[in-house]
Amino acid sequence: MTIRTERTDVRPDEGLDARLVVDRGTFRLDVALTAAPGEVVALLGPNGAGKTTALRALAGLTPLTGGHLRLDGTDLDRTPPETRPVGVVFQDYLLFPHLTALDNVAFGPRCHGVPKAEARTQAAEWLERMGLAGQATAKPRRLSGGQAQRVALARALATRPRLLLLDEPLAALDARTRLDVRAQLRRHLADFEAVAILVTHDPLDAMVLADRLVVIEHGRAVQDGTPADIARHPRTDYIAHLVGLNLYRGLADGHGVRLDSGPVITTTEELRGPAFVAFPPSAVTLHRDRPTGSSARNLWQCSVAGLESHGDQIRADLVGDLPLAADLTTVAAAELGLHPGAEVWATVKATQTHAYPA
Repeated sequence: MTIRTERTDVRPDEGLDARLVVDRGTFRLDVALTAAPGEVVALLGPNGAGKTTALRALAGLTPLTGGHLRLDGTDLDRTPPETRPVGVVFQDYLLFPHLTALDNVAFGPRCHGVPKAEARTQAAEWLERMGLAGQATAKPRRLSGGQAQRVALARALATRPRLLLLDEPLAALDARTRLDVRAQLRRHLADFEAVAILVTHDPLDAMVLADRLVVIEHGRAVQDGTPADIARHPRTDYIAHLVGLNLYRGLADGHGVRLDSGPVITTTEELRGPAFVAFPPSAVTLHRDRPTGSSARNLWQCSVAGLESHGDQIRADLVGDLPLAADLTTVAAAELGLHPGAEVWATVKATQTHAYPA
């Protein structure tokens, strides 16, 4: 399934309008992408999906084998990377180790012909904006991970790009620094007036930083929408896993969805035709014996395939009538005597499922 990712309210002379086709051996990227000025779009997907190839194609570092690339109405297909109005923040930042933070930021304007003194003045203003005025004379080895990330962002923004590309910008940070820098980055992106494209495999980064998500799998866009829409209506197993849902596809006939594998899931929504049905692992209640008198409309016999810690809970991987994940407390898991191979009954109330057209 290929989804064209576009907005109908974007004028042809504004923002990004691209179809990125890149052939690399047996892998083919074919993604159509549009974005309006001021919009932050996250390309989300598993490793090897084609996210970084898409970013490199936008930057001009990987040539297109087909499609087109227009920015603010100008064709960039054959424009050299160094002359494109594009700023890039790479995963490892690529700061020049022999230059100070100030001169790293000034490098961009200097490459665009700005005189040295003016470029350094602009760089100082950007460092001030990033809260890094006190690190202007520091070289990269003296900067923390969060500071280096902000210097790299300042260097990209100092050229006043019409397209800002961020490749896993928080991946090199530890958990605590990541939390702080994510909040700072969100503020800076909110002030950015051109198009920003963020590449990440971290759903939290995507949900917090982006206005819109484009999910790429196997070189194709499989879903796009707002973070809330993606989280509530996943359309592939990968997305469902990211947002923590059990997801199934089948044929709806009223309040039941018959899955391709056979079982029927009862829902509160009334649908006809191909449909998805989803529910969170926390909606699953486990019993060692077949429950009697339960109000749950969905009941399946399963066995425990595996157990793992999941935050402050235990996640049970179940197989049987319906493969699913169930979350329960450590105490509940102990009381049920759960272990790999244990037979259980799983129940889910219809009110805790969510069905929508496929």
